[in-house]
Amino acid sequence: MADPSPTASNAPSDTIFGRILRGEIPCDPVHSDELCLAFRDVNPQAPVHVLVIPRQPLVNLADASDDDAPLLGHLLRVAAKVAAAEGLSGWRTVINNGAGAGQTVFHLHVHVIGGRPLAWPPG
Repeated sequence: MADPSPTASNAPSDTIFGRILRGEIPCDPVHSDELCLAFRDVNPQAPVHVLVIPRQPLVNLADASDDDAPLLGHLLRVAAKVAAAEGLSGWRTVINNGAGAGQTVFHLHVHVIGGRPLAWPPG
C-alpha cells in the first residue's frame, strides 16, 4: 500500500502539530526556540515521551532536502538536550517516515522515548 501524500488539505501546517505551533491546541512544552518546539506526547509510550517538531512545515525525512540539514541536526541536538533535562542516561529517538512506518501526523517529528527499558528490535 502506498503512503498517502500530503495534499493542500493535510499539509504540515494543517496537521495537529501545525495547530499546536499556532497556539490553537495547547501542549505541555519542554523546549522552544526559533527553529522547533518540544512537548510531551499526549499518548506516551514510556515514562518520558517528548516530541520535537520543526516550526518549518516539513512532511518527513523523505521530503527534506540538503538545505534542511542544519534544521535536522538541530532537531537531534534538541532531542539530546531534552533527554538530558529529563534525567535520561539512555533513550531512543524515533523518526517515522511514511504511513507504512507508523507516521500518523505528516509533519516531521522526533520522538524522544525513555525512562524504562526499551526492547530491541522495536515494532
